[in-house]
Amino acid sequence: MTQANDRNFDQLIDKFDRKIYQTAKGEWRLKLLKEDLTPFYDAADALTVWDAGCGFAQISLWLAKRGHHLTLCDLSEKMLERAREAFINEEVTAEFYLDSAQNLALKLPQYDLILFHAVLEWLANPMPTLQTVIEQVKPGGHLSLLFYNRNAMVFGNVLKGGWRWKNVLDDSYLGKGSKMTPPNPQYPHAVIEFLENNHFKIITHTGLRVFHDYLNHETLAQSNADELFELESRYCRLPTFRDMGRYVHLVVQRA
Repeated sequence: MTQANDRNFDQLIDKFDRKIYQTAKGEWRLKLLKEDLTPFYDAADALTVWDAGCGFAQISLWLAKRGHHLTLCDLSEKMLERAREAFINEEVTAEFYLDSAQNLALKLPQYDLILFHAVLEWLANPMPTLQTVIEQVKPGGHLSLLFYNRNAMVFGNVLKGGWRWKNVLDDSYLGKGSKMTPPNPQYPHAVIEFLENNHFKIITHTGLRVFHDYLNHETLAQSNADELFELESRYCRLPTFRDMGRYVHLVVQRA
């Protein structure tokens, strides 16, 4: 694989920020991720953490401020610079690399915790890259994997009806990778099978936005956002619901 085949967000950084993190959806995403990662945040000893595809690095910064040792990389120079600025503003240090996760993995040591958040679905060859990344998890260490859920993409398109049904039947509903729809969303059951076959045990399994993205604009406008988040929180880790979230977050431990 070459870096050119993977999605670089240099040209969409402002749109990415506006459509994801300057919304309630972004707040919910960060809140649930922090809930799942609290045991690592609260670890008695400082952990070595690699954020493989860091983006704006909100979770990395949160961990670094707690005293953990962070290594960050991204294919996007603008994303990496935004992450570096955030660390400087908070007066915490980290190592920064402008490189893809699969290339950098060959040069790095193993880590106590690897964050691989919203990267898999943008890769030309997702599973071979994931294979490379998980090799850098220490025995007994953990991987935090967040990925765009293909179940949700299928279900959402079917609910909209019309011409989308034919696209679902012939798989042309998948994004081309040029805009904000990822080209390689993953089925949770397939990712879990892959990880278990590689001797990882599932510790936490959470769906992000298990209801929100199936609601139309009128319903959302007439509804209470706090109540909706309570519903999301109640159901996001239950079987069935968690595999219908727009994103799925897995925390897994290497044997």
